Amino acid sequence: MAEKASRVLSRWPVFTIVAIAILVLLAGGFGGSFQSKLTEVQKNDNTAWLPHSAESTKVDEEAQKFLTVQTFPGFVVFHRESQLTADDKARVQAAQEKIAAIHGVDSQSVLQLPPARDGTAAAILAPLIAKQDGVSLTGEEVAETEQTVMDTAREAIDGAQGLEVYPAGPGGLFTAFIDALAGLDGLLLLVALGVVIVILLLVYRSPVLWIFPILSAILAIGLASMLVYFMADADIVTVNGQTQGVLFVLIIGAGTDYALLLISRYREELHEFENRFEAMQKAWRETAGAIVASAATVIVGLLCLSFSELGSNRGLGPVAAIGIACTLLIMMTFLPVSLALAGRWVFWPRRPEADHEVDISTHGLWGRISRAVVDHRRPAWIGATLLLLVGILGIGALDTDGLSLQQNFTNNPPAAVGQKLFDEKFDKGAGAPTVIATNANAADTVIRTVQLDPGVSKAPGSVCRQSDLVKLAELAKQFPSGQSPSGATPTCIVPADPIDGRILINATLVDSFDSPEALETVERLRSTLHAIPGADALVGGSSAATLDVQQAAVHDRNLIIPIVLIVIFLVLALLLRAVVAPILLIASVVLSFGAALGVSGFVFTHVFGFAGADQSFTLFVFVFLVALGIDYNIFLMTRVREETPEHGAREGIRRGLAVTGGVITSAGAVLAATFAMLGVLPIVAFAEIGFAVAFGVLLDTIVVRSILVPALAHDIGKKIWWPSKLAFAKD
Repeated sequence: MAEKASRVLSRWPVFTIVAIAILVLLAGGFGGSFQSKLTEVQKNDNTAWLPHSAESTKVDEEAQKFLTVQTFPGFVVFHRESQLTADDKARVQAAQEKIAAIHGVDSQSVLQLPPARDGTAAAILAPLIAKQDGVSLTGEEVAETEQTVMDTAREAIDGAQGLEVYPAGPGGLFTAFIDALAGLDGLLLLVALGVVIVILLLVYRSPVLWIFPILSAILAIGLASMLVYFMADADIVTVNGQTQGVLFVLIIGAGTDYALLLISRYREELHEFENRFEAMQKAWRETAGAIVASAATVIVGLLCLSFSELGSNRGLGPVAAIGIACTLLIMMTFLPVSLALAGRWVFWPRRPEADHEVDISTHGLWGRISRAVVDHRRPAWIGATLLLLVGILGIGALDTDGLSLQQNFTNNPPAAVGQKLFDEKFDKGAGAPTVIATNANAADTVIRTVQLDPGVSKAPGSVCRQSDLVKLAELAKQFPSGQSPSGATPTCIVPADPIDGRILINATLVDSFDSPEALETVERLRSTLHAIPGADALVGGSSAATLDVQQAAVHDRNLIIPIVLIVIFLVLALLLRAVVAPILLIASVVLSFGAALGVSGFVFTHVFGFAGADQSFTLFVFVFLVALGIDYNIFLMTRVREETPEHGAREGIRRGLAVTGGVITSAGAVLAATFAMLGVLPIVAFAEIGFAVAFGVLLDTIVVRSILVPALAHDIGKKIWWPSKLAFAKD
């Protein structure tokens, strides 16, 4: 017995793994409390994502010299189907006074807009403080202020039958976005876990076994949440709602994949070994290489996002990489230790016995499928390729020009209703002006040039210098409606003095701040103002920040996709010690990615009726599909390489497909299901990423990994392993 124990320890670092398993159990359990706290360190505004080189960022830095408070423009819209009554107007005035006293609202800027043209609506500008004296507020804090504003407004109109009140503007829409993300640490996680449990019950047909991978995934989420929280709190990484949602589903999906591979091999070895610890030792040793390589590939692919200009992308890379690393750690320590300690009963009622029936490559469903694929290899891979090419044709329907905040909801929250009313009743660009920083001696020329642009409002006071806020506050008390007797707005008659020879100019646009028309106006203004000699004009503000985010997203996509492909090729080449196989595998994943984009474009436009997709959509889907799709390549080809020396290249491919087909298909179903659960959140960007990745994973699993790759590899034969020794072995 002692000799056997010594032999086991010499080949499997049992004590080390057990010690790590205990530590991650404690850390993961403790870290669970940090899941809900991640929302405290989220940064969901455009400026938090932008690079320092963005023009809107530079304007924002100059604006801080004039403004000690930076805000989200927010509106409260009061609406009645008929004309507003005198009582309605009195209630709106009372609401304005109460809103101005709310902590978190920029009281100096609270005012009523000129009444709606048809007299059926009134609106109060209630800017929400986002940054004060250099200190940024969290998304939750801003959302709480907005909720207080709306509660105050509703109390003010209580009893006024037929008078409705809605939030609107960037502040209201941003808060609706934050509220929609509130389900990340609750609903999304529960639904994803529930779906995975159902799939695992179907896969294992055991009422017990599913508990182990699910518990391991929960521990990985806890451990990753804790690490990410402390890093985000220290401003090492940027976390937003999208990052948090992707982190959770990525851990559940990838973790279950790793668990399926390990448990499948463990069950296989239990047929060979009487001792369950020896069986786990063999299973761990044989799968560790593939799992570690798969995780490393995903981590490296995700870290390529660090080259991004967008802070959101840069944050997603290390955050998701931390999630995968934590998942790998727990799946290779806690999971095998707990399974080995539990014994064979966890597979009940199909307990594997040491009957030496481990050659599953010659029987069962996947034994028959593998035989059919290799027997009809050429029609199989040609047909699979044609099918993927047909899917790619739909790419023309994919619109990645971006979505406005209003278009980014799958439901119709009050803020979206309010924004629609605001756009119908008031000047669309009111409250969210474009901000221009320029040299004071060129101010008149800049103002005249801006006024000539067709996208800038021609109403009095639409283009004027930044105000002296102290004087403005006094003047606003005299003209609560926002209009002076002369017709000029107060903001235009109390300009602030230049600072360092620079001034700010505010320009109200004709269109809503995040509409395509507003972004086109910003582009025109930049082009014309940059050409004014001696002005050194820079264009910023909400519309400019949105434009800069979109342009940075396109830059990131064009830069990072080639980097990811090169990095993954190098990893595969080192792992498989070949060149031809990695080229084949990457080409197949790229083909699958293109088909997923094409089908997604068709579905988004003609089935879901979405207005378009975010500029980062293509990059995110590429990183997840390619990095995770390579996982299945690694699971398949490492087993093929293991079988090849004994059985030859072509038979090794057939046996590899037969043995791994079931586990890869199950893993693909789990990963697709977890990403599809992003659709439970009422946000278009999440729904689109969830659908595209889920469909792409299923396409990759069923068509690429089960048919295209093994059929083409079998047709090529041993040359697929060139230049390794296997390329010159028996075929």
